[in-house]
Amino acid sequence: MIKWNLSLLLLVLFTGAAVAEESMIVRFNMTESMREYLRANEFDITGVNYKTNEIEALLTPSELERIKSQKAVVSFSFPQTLAIAPDKEYKNPEEIEAYVKDIHVRFPELTELRDIGKTLEGRSIWAIKITGNNDKAQKPVFFVNGMHHAREVMTPEITTDMVEYLTSRYSNDESVTKWLDNTVVWVIPMFNLDGNNKMWNDDSMWRKNTRNGHGVDINRNYPTAWNTCRGSSGSTWSQDFRGPSAGSEPETQAMMNFVGSIKPVFSISYHSYSEIVIYPFGCKPKRTPAFEAIESIGADLGAKLDYKPGTAWELLYNVDGGDIDYMYTEHQVLPYVIEVNSTGEGFHPSYAKWRDKTVQRNRAGWMHLLDRLDGASLQGKVTLGDYSTIKISKSGDLAPSQTYKINPDGSFYVILKPGTYDFAFEGTKSKMVTGMSITTKQVINL
Repeated sequence: MIKWNLSLLLLVLFTGAAVAEESMIVRFNMTESMREYLRANEFDITGVNYKTNEIEALLTPSELERIKSQKAVVSFSFPQTLAIAPDKEYKNPEEIEAYVKDIHVRFPELTELRDIGKTLEGRSIWAIKITGNNDKAQKPVFFVNGMHHAREVMTPEITTDMVEYLTSRYSNDESVTKWLDNTVVWVIPMFNLDGNNKMWNDDSMWRKNTRNGHGVDINRNYPTAWNTCRGSSGSTWSQDFRGPSAGSEPETQAMMNFVGSIKPVFSISYHSYSEIVIYPFGCKPKRTPAFEAIESIGADLGAKLDYKPGTAWELLYNVDGGDIDYMYTEHQVLPYVIEVNSTGEGFHPSYAKWRDKTVQRNRAGWMHLLDRLDGASLQGKVTLGDYSTIKISKSGDLAPSQTYKINPDGSFYVILKPGTYDFAFEGTKSKMVTGMSITTKQVINL
């Protein structure tokens, strides 16, 4: 039995096509018990607002009755403006494909297109590479993707704005030119293509891919921590159904193979909505061994965007099988989820009112990570076969060292919090570097 009082605002949500029960977004005062109750009952939590201390969920009338039957005091009202399907100006899969192909035609010297795999329904998942045409052989990789979840229509606007900004300003903007001359940027503008197509044509609240009609939440399908901490659902009807097995979906497999091939240093996965910055790990109470660097950079991102930073279990709920946990664990990426827009805008904000505001606000995030590649870090290249790992510890610190795998081509790029470190290069040979002060990027070639 729920023993807390609730104050909620009921917003009726008309979907793009008929569904079994009319769905509605319900807004609650956010308490820990409210979050736990919604999560424990596998209700679809759509967003939170830490500025107003509210939490929202997509509910059917019968689900709302279940909450009201718990003897909680419930009040609700109908607002004057009702949520509807997204504005047609938002991009669909066909428009995304046309867009990246057009960019490549316009900027062939800066871009490369790659079909990284096919969706369940046979659509190509397009990635676009952007980098300056200089002769620098070794560049760190920065990776950005949008729309793991089909209804989050603002996220491809962020990714395509980034592509447009970088390509159109190269050689005319000093910062852009520096970034691209020294970095390889990879962008997947829209990842969940089948789900987005279904969102446009059948159900404007569709979140998953389209597996067997019920769909799988791609962002609960990655192998890392899959089905370990009640951070996903085994029920096909649930919005966060994890799939029949870890990595079962072709979209998930395409992403894993792609990330393994490009070995990014940073990544951002754009989602909506909540105005938060999420970093690994997703399962309470785990934190990464590299938490000092990951969490300090996450705090910087939050400050620049005025978004709240934290792990998923701190800000929302446990998440298992998520992409950022996989990227960090398997490839030592420093990965972030950025949830754009607030409860005031939801999944489908007015395109005319919110599109430009949102993309312009979020430029500060990806620009910060491009700048941060020149910050405190250890980078370089070793002779293939001589060294395979680097053990890193703070000088004089008794805490366990961190171990980083050197990339197959011998390169490494380790982001660190400013400080003094000891490094042990290990493999068929070994070498120690002690007492190195890291305040900007330091290069070691062995």
